[in-house]
Amino acid sequence: MLRFDYSILSNKFILIMDYKLEQEFQKLTKQIEADFGEGIDAEGIMVLIGVQELGQGHKKFSKDEKINLIHIATCTVLEPYGYYKFTENDDDGWPHFQIQENLPALDTRQQEHLIKEAVIAYFKENEYYLKEE
Repeated sequence: MLRFDYSILSNKFILIMDYKLEQEFQKLTKQIEADFGEGIDAEGIMVLIGVQELGQGHKKFSKDEKINLIHIATCTVLEPYGYYKFTENDDDGWPHFQIQENLPALDTRQQEHLIKEAVIAYFKENEYYLKEE
């Protein structure tokens, strides 16, 4: 009897999806670098999203504020997935979110995949990044 090893097929499919996602994320990163300067990484992109969502424009942020900006970005990009919901802006204009559903237990690769996928979707939704076919 011929047996098919679905785990190997599944792993190959995941690697192909990761490769395609990584290509698209690198393309987005290059587009952002063209507008904001060389050397931006995923964390820097998250800070940019946080600054955009905060809506207070470009200014100098403290280390703690940058951590909060990354939190804003994380909540914002994962909101369409149903994990967070925007509740309100506080008196200083900083957005606050409520957890709607706990994130599943993910390994590092899965976390990176989810965030990169969500970041790409965010930029497409905001018409900054349009994938060329």
